[in-house]
Amino acid sequence: MAGSTTRSSMRGSRSRRAMADINVVPYIDVMLVLLVIFMVTAPLVAPSIVNLPTVGGAAPQQQTPPVVVNIRADGNMSVRYKDDAGATQQETMTRADLNGFVTDRQQAHPDQPVVIAADKTVKYEVVMNVMSDLKARGVKRVGLLVKSQ
Repeated sequence: MAGSTTRSSMRGSRSRRAMADINVVPYIDVMLVLLVIFMVTAPLVAPSIVNLPTVGGAAPQQQTPPVVVNIRADGNMSVRYKDDAGATQQETMTRADLNGFVTDRQQAHPDQPVVIAADKTVKYEVVMNVMSDLKARGVKRVGLLVKSQ
């Protein structure tokens, strides 16, 4: 009897434990199938191409040459521009003269851009003050001239 009780107690102590693992093999199969589908269909999808209309009698616009404000290292300023006859003019000016010149020039040529060509040793504040003055006088397009490397 003693032997039979030990056997039954052995069977009773061996209980089945719940399996806590997740089987991810089906998920991997689904992901691989989706990957293959996307790889096959991606080259077939054409990016949206915009066909722009053409105009038969459109002439290229004439761009007015810019007024170039040169700021040298010593702080002196000069202005280079093309007059109405097409000749290039260059004048040395002070900041007050520049403001008057720009006001007159904007009345005659309202869409003419202004480019500032400052020496690299000029203080940033001086360039920004000139740019601020130009914007205050109604210049719509102000740019900085740089040398390409």
